[in-house]
Amino acid sequence: MTRRGPSPLKRPPVVVPSHQNDEPLRLAIASKRVIQFRYNGSPRVAEPHDYGVQKGIVKLLAYQLRGPVRAPGKDVTGWRLFHVSRIEECVVLEETFAGSRGQYHLNHLTWDVVYARVE
Repeated sequence: MTRRGPSPLKRPPVVVPSHQNDEPLRLAIASKRVIQFRYNGSPRVAEPHDYGVQKGIVKLLAYQLRGPVRAPGKDVTGWRLFHVSRIEECVVLEETFAGSRGQYHLNHLTWDVVYARVE
């Protein structure tokens, strides 16, 4: 059998968020509200900034305000990249934040897809 017409273009798969955290993350980013959650069993509080797919994995870029220290001498606060599938008990708090902390963090990340971003 002969195939007619142009061959179909191969496109990378699009990851559609179906995780229980999708709605709270979109709400928190759109309204610039702080979130509280557990990540790998540890409680965290953070400003969510970018939510999307990076290298085929759904991730959240957030500025952590409170949480565990990664190593002695490291600051508790700072930019963190979280795998959304490991986020548990995500709650959108009433506490708000001003918005973007500048463009510095964007220079180091390439997203396949961005679902939500703080403007």
